[in-house]
Formats: sequence, structure tokens, C-alpha cells
Amino acid sequence: MTKLIFCVGQDFVGLRLDKYLSERMEDLSRSAIAKLIEDGGVTIEDKPGTKSIKTSLGDVITVLIDDPQPVDITPEDIPLDIVYEDADLLVVNKPKGMVVHPAPGNYRGTLVNALMYHCGDQLSGINGELRPGIVHRIDKNTSGLLAVAKSDIAHAGLSAQIADHSFTREYLAVAYGNIREDERTVDAPIGRHKTDRKRMCVTQQNSKPAVTHLRVLERFGDFTYISCRLETGRTHQIRVHLAYIGHPIAGDDVYGPKKVITSLGGQCLHAYRLGFVHPVTGEYMEFTADPPDSFTAFLTKLRAKGPL
Repeated sequence: MTKLIFCVGQDFVGLRLDKYLSERMEDLSRSAIAKLIEDGGVTIEDKPGTKSIKTSLGDVITVLIDDPQPVDITPEDIPLDIVYEDADLLVVNKPKGMVVHPAPGNYRGTLVNALMYHCGDQLSGINGELRPGIVHRIDKNTSGLLAVAKSDIAHAGLSAQIADHSFTREYLAVAYGNIREDERTVDAPIGRHKTDRKRMCVTQQNSKPAVTHLRVLERFGDFTYISCRLETGRTHQIRVHLAYIGHPIAGDDVYGPKKVITSLGGQCLHAYRLGFVHPVTGEYMEFTADPPDSFTAFLTKLRAKGPL
């Protein structure tokens, strides 16, 4: 059992208990926090807490959380599109709809399950038992290239390149509207959304720097086909930045318009290019992967209507 103790400061006075805890415990969902309160795991000044009680200055809130149980990640014989592989790393072209690593409530069918079957125990352990070999991620409904580390030295070397922005990550996307500039850089910090913990947003509070470089490839009037190069790699970065400048990605049911293009099966976003220095051999390597059929079919329809 883990005990956490919070003392309510001036900035958090008057919040409902569940809202206060969601601000202080970002790794827990609102539903998980509500269950903690309902099960008696939250007290205020040694008295049981209730979901709707309002916080006061100086309140001492105690939260008791059961220690996580060991998770047995099962290797699964799921086909992988492997673009490159050697003794230290591999590059995989992840299909749209596949989750990268297991998480509570979703321990099967992930890229990690497939990698464990393919690689056995030859995956780096730096990111722990739930994310063996995972150096960087892409969203479930984003397709494209991922580098996976087999050895710890490869993991450390790739992570260092990501940290110093020398790891090339280029995406292709179709965005709503006409992006007028041929090239544009979006430099806007990203943090967790205040009211919806599953969303990210451009914000100055509790945020991290985020930079995306955009380049127009084709214009179709109502849509623009673009290349997006990441300088940083925040959660949902491209999706958030494009929505922030008024050009959300087609098919994005989180950051796009309410009327979603459901035939795309998610955001029209594909990790097209990866480039990095091999952390063991020192050789520069670069890989590309064509977008999936749903992406190219959408482009074909847009082209049939003619460019702007």
C-alpha cells in the first residue's frame, strides 16, 4: 500500500475533491480517482472524503493506493512489418489501430506483445516490464515507423539523440483548410488539458516546450497535404499543434471537428521517415514507409477534385 499526503495550497482552494486529486495525480484517470474516493481510500483530516466536498486552505488529504500487481505480458504471434533489424535494434512499420505498449485494461494485441514473440528476451529493459524496447511512441490510430531497441546501449543511444533533437522524425498528414504558408514552424508549449486528462493542449501552465516544422506538399482547397517534422516529441504534438493553428488533422476524433471522417479510421497521420546514427556502429541510417491504403485513397479522392 502506498500513502500519499497533500496539503491544499491557495491555488487549489474551492475545488471539488475529485477535481483537486486529478490536478495533483495526473497519472490517474478521473474514474480511477472517483473509485478511490468511493472505496474509502481518500481522507481529509482523518475524516472520510466524498467526491463533491470542496477543498479548503491547509486541508491535509491522505490517499491510499494499492501497490500495482505484477503484470505478465504475453508474447503474441502478431505479424510485424519489419523494415530493418540487426542485433541491437529494429525499425517497425506500425499499422493504424495498434497500441504500442500495454496499459491497464489493455494488455493484449499491442506492439510490445508482438515484439516479445519476435525477439524473445532480446529487448532492452530500460523502460520497464510494460515497455521493453520502446524508445518512442506513436498514437494508436497513427501509422508508421518506430525504432525499437534490443540492447540497453542502443536504447540509451537512441534516447540521447531524441533528447538533443538529432533524431529525425518526419510525418505526413492531411489537415483541414488551406495552409497558406509553404513552410511554417509552430513553437507552442504543450501540457495536459485542465478538464480532460486524456487530452493535451497548448498552455503555459505545467507545459513543456514543443516545436513542429510544417511544409506544404499539396493544396486541395478544403484540405492541405503536409509534411511535419518533429523537433520535440510531446504527447499528441502534431495533432495538438495543427488544431491550435486552426488546421486539425482529417479523421482526428479528439482534436478535430465534431463531424469526423469516419472512413479514415482515425487521424490521417503517418510516421513516414526515421533517421538516426546507429548507437553501436556509428553509421547514419534513414528509413521511409509509404502511408497505408486509407491515407492514399483519401489523397486520391482529393486530387480528383483538383488542386487549389
